[in-house]
Amino acid sequence: MSALKILYVDDEPDIREVACLSLEMDPDLEVRTAASADEALAVLDAGDWSPDLLLLDVMMPGTDGPTLLKAIRERPQFDAAPAVFITARAQRQETDRLIGLGAVAVIAKPFDPMSLAGEVRAAAAAAKG
Repeated sequence: MSALKILYVDDEPDIREVACLSLEMDPDLEVRTAASADEALAVLDAGDWSPDLLLLDVMMPGTDGPTLLKAIRERPQFDAAPAVFITARAQRQETDRLIGLGAVAVIAKPFDPMSLAGEVRAAAAAAKG
């Protein structure tokens, strides 16, 4: 079985590092990170790597997660990649809004580093149907 490739975008370096370490504890997950929407789009546009799942922070300076997802969806090769939003604002109304934007799941911050990989895997499995 090949690794599930995840692109994780978050502007907070400490959170990005904890999430990356948490996800990489699962040997079947391959993670690349980006600190901004511009960096994420550069990773995608390079064309040498294609994620199976997008894990996007909602609140980032400049381009936020929902706007980044829209920009990613404009690229035909990524228009069907499942997206999961990660946010500190995980109230029901906000979660419903993010799902309405096309996310398959929303993960609340602060997340549990020990269960993050499982939550991401569950979201990926749900996206496959």
